[in-house]
Amino acid sequence: HVQLVESGGGSAQAGGSLRLSCKLSESHNVDYYMGWFRQTPGKDREGVASHLRVGFGRYAESVKGRFTVSKDSANHTLYLQMDNLEPEDTARYYCAADSRPKSYYDLLLSNQYMYWGPGTQVTVS
Repeated sequence: HVQLVESGGGSAQAGGSLRLSCKLSESHNVDYYMGWFRQTPGKDREGVASHLRVGFGRYAESVKGRFTVSKDSANHTLYLQMDNLEPEDTARYYCAADSRPKSYYDLLLSNQYMYWGPGTQVTVS
């Protein structure tokens, strides 16, 4: 049974940093695509960053140059380093995973991911 658990959310000042972590509980030796999404009340869940391979990820335009996604494959953990935070980054952040093949375009689409964590709140003021 695949479970995802996020941690590292909280409050930060504009211009500050936070680092989110997401632990995948059971990989069954499967290489999962993993990504970060966020959602605010009344809005659709949007893709933030998805890990493609070491040193390379796909990012939403709004976070390019500020957020960095990385993955510790040995420990099945995904990270999101968020720097130069803006109030517009305030949202609940979700980690997602899926084992099916994906195109580059698919990486930030929420309907391409089967497994989701409960989310962690990030508030920037």
